[in-house]
Amino acid sequence: MAKITGVTFKDGGKVYYFSPGKDRYKEGMGVIVETTRGVEYATVVIPFGEVPEEKLVSPLKPIMRIATAKDRETHRKNLEKKDGALKTVAEKIRNHNLDMKLIDCEFTFDGAKAIFYYTAPQRVDFRELVKELSQVFKMRIELRQVGIRDEIKMKGGLSPCGRECCCSSCMPEFKKVSIKMAKSQGLSLNPGKISGLCGRLMCCLSYENEYYAEACKKMPKMGAEVTTPDGKGTVVNLNMLKMEVRVRIDDKEKDIFTYHDYPVSQLKFKITQKPEAEEEVPAELKDILD
Repeated sequence: MAKITGVTFKDGGKVYYFSPGKDRYKEGMGVIVETTRGVEYATVVIPFGEVPEEKLVSPLKPIMRIATAKDRETHRKNLEKKDGALKTVAEKIRNHNLDMKLIDCEFTFDGAKAIFYYTAPQRVDFRELVKELSQVFKMRIELRQVGIRDEIKMKGGLSPCGRECCCSSCMPEFKKVSIKMAKSQGLSLNPGKISGLCGRLMCCLSYENEYYAEACKKMPKMGAEVTTPDGKGTVVNLNMLKMEVRVRIDDKEKDIFTYHDYPVSQLKFKITQKPEAEEEVPAELKDILD
């Protein structure tokens, strides 16, 4: 096991591991680290931990030092420059009539480079824009295109559940989500019900998918014929959390039917062992897939 200290460069961002060295850190403490972009200011989120070496990219770079008051002041000033820089760049984009939407920006700790993030429907020729921005900011300029999910992660917002979007608050990395997850959880396939602010499938579909995937293996299919303590019937509803099945039982002699809820353990049915064929995604759902 390798000893590590975990840091992030943004609130809710991905956690990066560094070698802790001899210093002792506290959660929320500022530190200075060296990355591929150069020297950066980071915040400690895991003061000390151990991780299997096979999960690390060795060798780990050491944390250079605990941030000083001067370092914290430099970091604060870099953050304060963002609003003014965004306004300036947005104006330049309009002047150049470029089809791109400015999302966010950040300055490297040493002030040598500014990175601007944007979205665009297609490739943008921004060479003249970069030249002009270099003259305005007197530093290296990088324009980086990101996707619609990244836009929401950077800007944040309230999701349909009423809480802050997972991607911008508690999810360091995006997880793969699919229509199949929504189906196995019995959710409505209405795009408005299963898509987030980004217009793509909600990230939270993956949270309980493991449980529902296992539960589905133990449950009959919708519309399947099952044998109950009261006779044979047809499955009309599944409750994955309670592991209960609602069955419609027809009494042909009396020409009536009744509904009963049964624990899945009381039913007899055939379990489909073969994997289901990949279902075609409805046209109205294709726009919310990555």
